[in-house]
Amino acid sequence: MAETAGPSAPPRKKRAWRPWLLRLALAAASGFVFYLAFAPRDLWWLAPLGFAGLGVVLRGRRFWGGLGYGFAFGLGLYLPLLFWLQDFLGRGFGPAPWAGLSAALAAYLGLAAAFCTVVARLPGAPVWMAMVIIASETPRSWWPFGGFPWGRVAFSQPEGAFTPLAAIGGAPLTGFAVVVTGFGLAALLAHAARRDWRAARFPVIATVVPVIAGLALWPTIGTGAQAGTRTVATVQGNAPDVGLDLINESPTLRANHLAQSEDLAARIRSGAVPVPDLIVWPETATDLTTTDPVIDQAVRDLGIPTLIGARYREPGQRTQNTEFVWNPVTGRGASYTKQELVPFAEFVPARSIARWFTPFVDDTGDMRAGTAPAVLDAAGTRLAVPICYEIAYDYVSRDAVNDGAQLIVLPTNNAWYGHSEMTYQQLAMARLRAVEHGRAVVVSATSGVSALVEPDGTVTQSTSQFTAASLVGEVPLRTQATLSDRLGASTEYGLVGAAIAAILAGLVLRFRTRGTSTTATRAE
Repeated sequence: MAETAGPSAPPRKKRAWRPWLLRLALAAASGFVFYLAFAPRDLWWLAPLGFAGLGVVLRGRRFWGGLGYGFAFGLGLYLPLLFWLQDFLGRGFGPAPWAGLSAALAAYLGLAAAFCTVVARLPGAPVWMAMVIIASETPRSWWPFGGFPWGRVAFSQPEGAFTPLAAIGGAPLTGFAVVVTGFGLAALLAHAARRDWRAARFPVIATVVPVIAGLALWPTIGTGAQAGTRTVATVQGNAPDVGLDLINESPTLRANHLAQSEDLAARIRSGAVPVPDLIVWPETATDLTTTDPVIDQAVRDLGIPTLIGARYREPGQRTQNTEFVWNPVTGRGASYTKQELVPFAEFVPARSIARWFTPFVDDTGDMRAGTAPAVLDAAGTRLAVPICYEIAYDYVSRDAVNDGAQLIVLPTNNAWYGHSEMTYQQLAMARLRAVEHGRAVVVSATSGVSALVEPDGTVTQSTSQFTAASLVGEVPLRTQATLSDRLGASTEYGLVGAAIAAILAGLVLRFRTRGTSTTATRAE
């Protein structure tokens, strides 16, 4: 009897690897497009395009998919953005610190993108998704180890259509406008692909309104002097380009800045430059203890009040990163000490664990952080004096301006990072802060880029990297508080609160939808 053949097995499905792989590539490429919006390039308009790419990738995705694609987007951004860490640490420790920090920051974007998939089904999804992305910037400015706010969305916007929004809601509102425009564009493209023009009205609004609002605000940005002007000079003494070895070059830094001060004094006496009202040395240009007759003499020769940036150590105390007011007659006066110290550079958290990765930990002491606002009085002017890295933190400059500061002075030491993009990224932050607070900004760097910035973010003078130079120019003093300063942190926390509410609403909607689907299935 012939055997009856059994039913043939169904053909095995091929794994659909290509769609997710293409999405992954698009996410990483979109992150890189966003990176290209940052200084030193003047391509601010690429930022919303980068988020448009991310929005396309996230469309229809679930939580874990969003997490992976958001992480890829973050790596596409942070790996090139933070490559300057290689100039600092790479010569001695390879790519691990750079790659590790980039991955940690990318994880924040990954988690934010995952929650974007939760709110994506809510009405007005581009707005809620943008809030979630911007809300993720708040915890990463706190944790771990005091946070690392570098690379916030707003810092890609020192100029362009979105910049004036900084005067209304600071960096959080500026970043929100960029991201909602990008996600609105992604939604618009999706509706256009389906030719669903009736439902495309809100994506059009989300795409266009932030741009129009920013452009409409440009004429309101004040730049005129409200309390007179000051002629300010910067002293850029230069430094050797030796990366981490700069820690052993303090005598060279000091000698270079003393020499450049002598050169500036000679130019002032000869009439080659106007007589400044104030002179600014950069961050940590000298080591200092209780007295310093050499600095006393240098300032007397200048005959002008001078801000001196120093690594300062009182007897029996830890070193501080401090900016002093030095009077040509009375000598050293008031000071401001840096509040936000750089982890693993100015202090070492989790020292026992860090020792596994950074052999120089035992040679690095923890600096003592300051507690007072970043305000100094010099040359008849109230100054905001955020030091270097502190320009990335909203509260440091804001508190100083709300305490009456008429001018922002940014002393910084970027010589650690070689001929990299780091100093230009920091200058972009200073330019955004100028608009945010309606104040001119004077950037004084050890090795560049030093700059004079108008209250609308325009750079009127700047130096090159790794050159000895001085800038002398007139800047306006302003007293009017911007709406951003009046609102303070409420804009940021309002966006965070709205993002949390949207996530909760998205979760409720998801569970209700699942419950309805389950009930319908059981009824069939």
